[in-house]
Amino acid sequence: MSRRAAVPKALQFEWNLLVLITVAFVLFGLIMVYSATSGSAALGGSNPTGYLERQGLYALVGTILAIAAARSDFRKLRHLAPSLVLTALFLCLAVLAIGERINGARRWIGAGSLQLQPSELAKLALVIWTAAYLARTPAPRTLKELARPVGALVGLFCILVLAEPDLGTAITIVVMVGAMLLVSGTPIPTLASGYAIVFGLAAAATWASPYRKARLLTFLDPWKDPLGAGLQNVQALISLGSGGVFGRGLGQGIEKLHYLPEAHTDMIFAVVGEELGLVGVTVLVVGYCAFAYAGLRLALSCKDPFGKRLAAGITALVTGQAAINIAAVVGLAPLTGIPLPFVSYGGSSLVVTLACVGILLNIARNGATVAAEVPDRSRRDGRPRRARAGGGGGAARPRSERDVRRVAGSRRSAARP
Repeated sequence: MSRRAAVPKALQFEWNLLVLITVAFVLFGLIMVYSATSGSAALGGSNPTGYLERQGLYALVGTILAIAAARSDFRKLRHLAPSLVLTALFLCLAVLAIGERINGARRWIGAGSLQLQPSELAKLALVIWTAAYLARTPAPRTLKELARPVGALVGLFCILVLAEPDLGTAITIVVMVGAMLLVSGTPIPTLASGYAIVFGLAAAATWASPYRKARLLTFLDPWKDPLGAGLQNVQALISLGSGGVFGRGLGQGIEKLHYLPEAHTDMIFAVVGEELGLVGVTVLVVGYCAFAYAGLRLALSCKDPFGKRLAAGITALVTGQAAINIAAVVGLAPLTGIPLPFVSYGGSSLVVTLACVGILLNIARNGATVAAEVPDRSRRDGRPRRARAGGGGGAARPRSERDVRRVAGSRRSAARP
């Protein structure tokens, strides 16, 4: 996606690893989408390759965006952050008013196969805005500092996303921003307190909503109603268990044939488990771990504070969403309705995720070599660094008019004979 010669040797392995994993994930996702949809489509008299063709088109669009992002200077994204946030807010409000209701949720704007999921754009906008904000200001150290403006903006997006309803995206946003705050230097006790408040409010909101309450109770005991509310949970576990070590064979799964709801989107990990077995899902999980390693290495190597936080946020976004999806499928968390990155069917998710990979590749290319556009103003103690006069090792600049007069007076006294 970018020229190999332009990538620093120290990050050549991470750059190659990101490209290899992304290409492998996208191709594997196309195969699994076809496997999960062709059989049921043929039985229903539809086009067996319909989902594959649309997913291939989304992959092409995402690849073009990834190449463009890999060849553009990531630092320019700082100036687009406010516009992206306002656009995402507008679309998240619009989807609640005019969005098409599918399976009881309003998450998409558009008609037919040309649909946009605003919550996917919201994740990209938030990761860019948060990285830009944390790059120019000291990391929040108290709950009061955390609440404004990062907490307020994240909370607003989460409220809009939960109204769709889309619990999985809200959780992904909270995990992503938390990772960026941790990298920026926010103390762990402050983050823990913030998460405690968020989870407390989420628990209250869940209990107050009949829909979310039913989801939670179903998660605790899906076998209580295996043919009703617990159908998706139970069938996912059956699909995973029937695969054994090596699976039934690619394309030989049974649960995807009208037994497992949403087999090509939320539950595609269960299809992988049934057809490719424990070996297949292990390789898939290892792939996400390798993606996390490459992304974190880029974050550590980047000299630009904005790029460092952006790389950490994108890495947390992709791998965090994968962890949430996998945990829901295997029964370790309630079903949240978010796709498995790169693999599940979903145009908005695939396009945005590939664009994020392109940004990571550009950080690998430029982050360790270019000078920081905005100096890192945070120290280990969390307080802002004082700028040095003359750019070298001079004394710190006075920060008030009173200091200016005092320094000027001391210089005049020293100059007297």
